[in-house]
Amino acid sequence: MKYFAIVYFLAVIIMSLVAFAMCGIDKRRAKKNKRRVPERSLHLVALCGGWPGALAGQRVFRHKTQKLSFRIVFWLVVLLHFAVVGVVVYLMMQWG
Repeated sequence: MKYFAIVYFLAVIIMSLVAFAMCGIDKRRAKKNKRRVPERSLHLVALCGGWPGALAGQRVFRHKTQKLSFRIVFWLVVLLHFAVVGVVVYLMMQWG
């Protein structure tokens, strides 16, 4: 269980850095009218543990803060992330 916790928190840190960078890149591309990072990609990284970085990126870069549909899906992704982690932890505890 300790090994899982270490791997999980390392994954969250790494994915959060990736998500934060993606928010910054997407915001910069939006300002320059260039090709954007797909919302699906932002949500996938958030689901894989990068939601803290994505949330920080939204705040720091003021990115996707006005788009209600993005925010709703983002928070559903966060809930799904915690549900998956909860199930995995539960199953690991059941198996010993």
